[in-house]
Amino acid sequence: MATGKGIENWKAKKWLNIYSPEILGNNTIGEMPADEEKDAMGRMIKVNMSWITNNPMHSFMVIGLKVTDVNGNAAHTQLKYLEHTFSYMHSLVKRHGSAIYTIDKANDKNGNNVVVKLLLISNTKLTTKKRMAIRRAVSGFMKEYIAKNENSGIVKDIIEGNLQKEGMNTVHKIANISKLEIKRLEM
Repeated sequence: MATGKGIENWKAKKWLNIYSPEILGNNTIGEMPADEEKDAMGRMIKVNMSWITNNPMHSFMVIGLKVTDVNGNAAHTQLKYLEHTFSYMHSLVKRHGSAIYTIDKANDKNGNNVVVKLLLISNTKLTTKKRMAIRRAVSGFMKEYIAKNENSGIVKDIIEGNLQKEGMNTVHKIANISKLEIKRLEM
């Protein structure tokens, strides 16, 4: 059996329950060790979205949570980013199709900075003019959408797929887009 200073230090640590942000239901999602409460402040935690929503359809989404408040045994978090896994995004891009990437920065209704990275997929090759028109239309839509909503509303719409549907309707007039996915959302 191992003994020594390292074991004693580990046994002296306090285990904190990690709670998801209010946007995602404020549920317990795990535990983490810390010597003191102040040591846990600012830690980033990467969690699979399906652990929080209990929906297997969200298994390709990953969220980054930052510990913002520690009270006793409870570590409360704030959502910093939401992203799709690389393997999922890579599986969408097919041969003889087009992939269009956009990055849009805007302020939400409360003045918080939001960065949205999108991936649009078509089953056929698109001309450069159509790609530029799609980028312009999607960027305009995203900036307008972000400005009208709060962070919690944006996250909820992404998880439910409403934002992707609205974006597809905006772009569908220009070209036949088969998929619109949020590659990453940063707050």
